[in-house]
Amino acid sequence: MAKIKIKQEKSGIHTTLRQKRTLEALGFSKLNQVLEVEATPQINGMLEKVKHLVSIVA
Repeated sequence: MAKIKIKQEKSGIHTTLRQKRTLEALGFSKLNQVLEVEATPQINGMLEKVKHLVSIVA
């Protein structure tokens, strides 16, 4: 599968518990962290739920 790089740009402090757990499930542990993950439908769905907190790095 294709790999994509994602970066957490905003904090999850004032978000819902579900969004906080989604960030944890993606693997984020701190702000401005860049991760390389596979572009599966499950990951794409999680990114859609927290798209206001993360960005895709080219």
